[in-house]
Amino acid sequence: MAKTIEKYKAINLRQKGKSINEIARELNSAKSSVSFWCRDILLGQKQIARLAKRQKSGSYKGRMKFLERVRRERQKETAFLRKQGIKEVGKISRRDLFISGIAMYWSEGYTYSSGEQVGFTNSDPNMVLLMLRWFKEICQVPEDKFSFQIKINRFHENRIGDVENYWSGLIKVPLSHFNKTILIKSRAKKVYPNPEFHFGTLRVTIRKGTKLRRKINGWIEGLVKET
Repeated sequence: MAKTIEKYKAINLRQKGKSINEIARELNSAKSSVSFWCRDILLGQKQIARLAKRQKSGSYKGRMKFLERVRRERQKETAFLRKQGIKEVGKISRRDLFISGIAMYWSEGYTYSSGEQVGFTNSDPNMVLLMLRWFKEICQVPEDKFSFQIKINRFHENRIGDVENYWSGLIKVPLSHFNKTILIKSRAKKVYPNPEFHFGTLRVTIRKGTKLRRKINGWIEGLVKET
């Protein structure tokens, strides 16, 4: 957690125009770590001018402008590859959904050998939506078989209402169909720069899902045999 706090402090200082050396000294952190944390921070003209003035070197300003060009080119390439990736995926077929859901359940679903419950827990809203689609369209799970429960650190206790409304609105299920939210009574392992945008995890379970769990196990085994 300490490293996470240092990272956000480093980013904030870099955005204010502090040099990597200044930040490393101020935070008592390794220069290599600070450089890594701040590698994607784009500096404006004021920040560059401040650093150049501090260095008292005309060549420093030119070097900083060069580095900013390199960062911008990297961001352009990232945006291009992202669009290319989206295009290559294209429209998802039923077969695509079937296989991707098996792989995702294998990775994130309940697969422990001591039980036969069907369940999935995650904090990523898009992953939750995809798995709900998979359960409904591929597994043919009716709406009344779903059970939902939110888990979040007690640090966010004063935001419970917002958190519950967020998940309810996302999956379009009234809160009356949710189980009581669980507050995790442990020290937070991660510090979020914008805690108001953290919504914990949503636990999705299927009531009376023993037969489905056995079928999912077979699907996973079939996928394994093809690897």
